[in-house]
Amino acid sequence: MTASERAAELVRIAAEAAGDKLADDILAYDVSEQLVITDAFVLCSAPSDRQVRAIVDEVEKRLREEADAKPVRREGEREGRWVLLDYVDIIVHIQHEEDRMYYALERLWKDCPLLDLPESVTAHQAQRARAVGSPSE
Repeated sequence: MTASERAAELVRIAAEAAGDKLADDILAYDVSEQLVITDAFVLCSAPSDRQVRAIVDEVEKRLREEADAKPVRREGEREGRWVLLDYVDIIVHIQHEEDRMYYALERLWKDCPLLDLPESVTAHQAQRARAVGSPSE
């Protein structure tokens, strides 16, 4: 079993929305073989609580507008360190970068296949990585 077409569409929209708000390390896993509660996880992070909230707002807005999807459950919004948005078909984890390193969800789901993300998301991430890694002049 693989993630549904609906889940793939939601993953694409959520990843693009997160990327537009400069989320870091955006990944999506097909967890449909491992879990019955959802088809995919989207993971991303940000360096501040404020940016985590901005990403949450953009993901919710775009999924509502482009896919008529509303989260059935939200967790962690008050703290702004790790917000979980449950859309049934997908679950979006938006974490402060410190929490992302500590909890290392990638380690837990490493046996699940990664889902392809839109080129706009991957190209943007690669461009940022080069900018951060480039020597100063």
